[in-house]
Amino acid sequence: MLTLGAVLLLFVVYLLWWTGVETNAAQSRLAGDLGRAVATAPSPPKATGGDASPRGVDPPPPVPATGAPYLDLTIPRLGTDWHWVVVQGVGLPQLALGPGHYPGTVGPGEVGNFAVAGHRSGHGEPFAHLDQMKAGDLVRLSFGSRSWTYRVDKNFITDPSDVGVIDPVPGQPAATPTRRLLTLTTCDPRWGNARRLIVVATLVEGR
Repeated sequence: MLTLGAVLLLFVVYLLWWTGVETNAAQSRLAGDLGRAVATAPSPPKATGGDASPRGVDPPPPVPATGAPYLDLTIPRLGTDWHWVVVQGVGLPQLALGPGHYPGTVGPGEVGNFAVAGHRSGHGEPFAHLDQMKAGDLVRLSFGSRSWTYRVDKNFITDPSDVGVIDPVPGQPAATPTRRLLTLTTCDPRWGNARRLIVVATLVEGR
């Protein structure tokens, strides 16, 4: 029993502390990689408004390779220093690096549903306090000078099998999207995996 207790203690230390150390190191590297990607990216075409918004919405950057940095993510509700680099992909190797963009969902600012997953415990716990998000809170994505701001509509709990939350029109896989949505997903409860916590937001500015 002493050996079992020691093993469990080491596992808890690994989960709560060491995975965070690894993720923080990965985030530092990803921030540098993202900065270089921004510096070498071609200038986007001018936003013209049209059906985008009165101010126009900048086009997103190209989707990077799996595991590569995609965008900066900030959520003021979660703290003035809360900042993460979003990577491409939501497999375990990608989510060990930070929040991940669901492949097959649209880019930031586009019509449809830009969806991001993140850990709520371990690996730096990027979405540990996602349950604190309230309607009206802002979520910002950026790629250099380009940015996209979403306003939270709602958060709710659902089953892990409810994959329709990341559909272009959530829960309506055959519908044609007309809105520009952001969906954040994580586990619930914080130290479990029985349910999913979902935050849905709508684009309010893209420039």
